[in-house]
Amino acid sequence: MSVPSVSEVQATFCATLVDEFVRAGVRDVVLCPGSRSTPLVLAFGARSDITCHVRIDERSAGFFALGRALDQRTPVAIVVTSGTAAAELHAAVAEADLANVPLLVLTADRPPELRGVGAPQTIGQTSLYGPMVRLFAEPGVPRLDAQSTWRSLASRAWRAASGREGAAGPVHLNLSFIEPLVAEPLELPAGRADGGPWTFAPVAPQMRSAVDITNAKVLAVVGAGVSAAMVRELWSLSWVVIGDATVPHTMPYADPLLRSDAVAEALRPDVVVRLGGAPASKFLAQRLKEWAPRVVGFTGAGLLSDPDGLIMDRLPGLPDGRAPHLLGNPEFVTSWASASRRVGDELAALDGGPLSEITLARQVVELATAHEAPLVIGSSMPVRDVEWWAPSRVTPTYANRGANGIDGVVSTILGVATGQQAIGFVGDITFLHDVSALVDGTHTDTSAVIVVADNNGGGIFDFLPQASLLSRDDFEAFFATPRPHDLVVVARAFGHEAARVHTVEALREAVTAGLARPGVTVVVAEVPARGDNVALHAALNDAVREWST
Repeated sequence: MSVPSVSEVQATFCATLVDEFVRAGVRDVVLCPGSRSTPLVLAFGARSDITCHVRIDERSAGFFALGRALDQRTPVAIVVTSGTAAAELHAAVAEADLANVPLLVLTADRPPELRGVGAPQTIGQTSLYGPMVRLFAEPGVPRLDAQSTWRSLASRAWRAASGREGAAGPVHLNLSFIEPLVAEPLELPAGRADGGPWTFAPVAPQMRSAVDITNAKVLAVVGAGVSAAMVRELWSLSWVVIGDATVPHTMPYADPLLRSDAVAEALRPDVVVRLGGAPASKFLAQRLKEWAPRVVGFTGAGLLSDPDGLIMDRLPGLPDGRAPHLLGNPEFVTSWASASRRVGDELAALDGGPLSEITLARQVVELATAHEAPLVIGSSMPVRDVEWWAPSRVTPTYANRGANGIDGVVSTILGVATGQQAIGFVGDITFLHDVSALVDGTHTDTSAVIVVADNNGGGIFDFLPQASLLSRDDFEAFFATPRPHDLVVVARAFGHEAARVHTVEALREAVTAGLARPGVTVVVAEVPARGDNVALHAALNDAVREWST
């Protein structure tokens, strides 16, 4: 009887990991080209029940995988080779950690004897992502006598990533392989006879905690991690629900309303309930501190954001929509709804005017709703304009709000869009920052429309003190950082459809046409100068004070 080669053993190890991942429910893997990762790539490629997405830029690939995981709501695997390829994933791992997105990060590595001796394409990959991952494991070069542990390793990784044992997030397996790297796998160690995963940790039932707030004026402030179903349940309690741009069915226009002292006093709550992440509005945070109400936080929606330390009671689970002692004051809901409706009616009357960043945000949300398409929003001004000025979102809406960076947003859009229609909304600097995402594009069953607010620079900085405290030359060079590139030409250079629009009507036509065809369409919306945008925000905020009184 021949002794299996090390190459055959590591091929069998990889095939076993992949088989166990598939049993657990993994259906997508993002593969980046490289030599040392060959055994993993071949194991994934041999499966007809998993979709392989090949991306040549690891940084882009990490955010593409993140987008797939956001859409699928289940762990997505990503495979890279050794060296700086693994380091390129760091930003995506940071976002997945803070946003509780399930990723299985599989990095190939040299065996221990080739580390620290000058072997090429070798860096320190042990615990490369530090405390950002839910689990790190480094099993070493696969050994046949350890095959009984292979399925449990995959199962542990999947459970940790998917949130079966805490918050969902990234998991890192650093896997060592030796040459030759190509071999056929042997018979796999046995899995469960019913085809299910190797083992499951029991899922703890959600605790539906309660606090007595009968007939109080309750304001629920919700963020990332809160589902549409949870929002509907909060409304059923006669609570006012406001949230960040990614949470659907919340009360719109909270930020401009709360900028008015008179309106903020009229809409003052008795109790604030916090779930999930935090909205972008600094004025909301300021009002919460000024009001000093009782603040109750529920932990059942994932990470409970409390940067200002306002939460007084931290309760496990979620509010119970059936609990009579949680029923709030319906007149308070009516007051908020009336104020919000007045703002919405006035803004709608402006939608037929010139294209601005505010009308752009409103139109993108309305187009996503009309076409029942998921929406992915870039950080900086787009996420704020959607949260502050757009109607309530209806379709799934995503933003990389864990680390709040502009890293990889185009890649995230393409990840979410895969296999369906989706709309992205970003600024010009965010678009250029992740332009390598356009190299790989999308599958033929995908229609991704990326709307770019082209204001010639980083528009959010014009709202910050730097804009008035520095000379204009220094501000433009070091903060606004305008770039001369024609974004339509850039998109077409990668082989994608692209159009430039100046009006609301042209925008709607271009987005609708893009969603009707496969591939990537970039719609560059020319909006007024950044200074004019600051003035428009100020004017509208003043107008809201008049509309609401």
